[in-house]
Amino acid sequence: MPSPAVLAHRHLVLQVLKAALTTLGSVIGRNTEIVLHDLENPEHSVLAIVNGQVSGRVVGSPVLGGPQQDRGFAAVMQASAGQGGGEPVVIPDYPTHLNGRTLRSATAVFRDADGTPFASLCVNADITGLTAAQAFLEQLQPLLQPAAQSPVEPADMALLMNQIIQDSLARHGLGKMTKQAKVEAVRVMQERGLFIVKGGVEKAAAALGVSRFTVYNYLEQLRSPIDAAR
Repeated sequence: MPSPAVLAHRHLVLQVLKAALTTLGSVIGRNTEIVLHDLENPEHSVLAIVNGQVSGRVVGSPVLGGPQQDRGFAAVMQASAGQGGGEPVVIPDYPTHLNGRTLRSATAVFRDADGTPFASLCVNADITGLTAAQAFLEQLQPLLQPAAQSPVEPADMALLMNQIIQDSLARHGLGKMTKQAKVEAVRVMQERGLFIVKGGVEKAAAALGVSRFTVYNYLEQLRSPIDAAR
């Protein structure tokens, strides 16, 4: 249990981030979503959100309901592996995808004085329309615009976790898997945020037919590429 001083610091940071989110949300376009997550409560992590129609999320939505290929999950694990200190981990401007749409994303993970990640601020800009407009101008011919996506409320946490695991296994073979295939499946699960949710490692281990310690070993093997990408 964090000390009263650490809890007070966390509360102050969250209040500042909420104010920043509200301020930025008053001037940015509707294609840009800003989300504040409480990493201590992944089942209902969204504390505040602007332009939630981009991903279909609302306050109280789970942390796994966001874009795919979100490197913010790797940032959380990277922050968890850090040795003390409260410096944020920031990953700027990386591509993500959601329901066939292309987004540009950025994530900042905030740590307390003990080095524990407790909050993240994520920005997701839907550039699908901009890309279509650019193609139109370049080719000087009409383009059919994609149908508007209706916001969909994310499924419950258990279903989301199972979907992530099944998608990861499907990419690398549902039959007998080599060690490398299992490592790659774990990489996909990590990118989708499975391992920042309680029970994620155990579910992955059961699906892969290995021990949870083996999953931790796979994650350690994957840590160097994450660090190199910083």
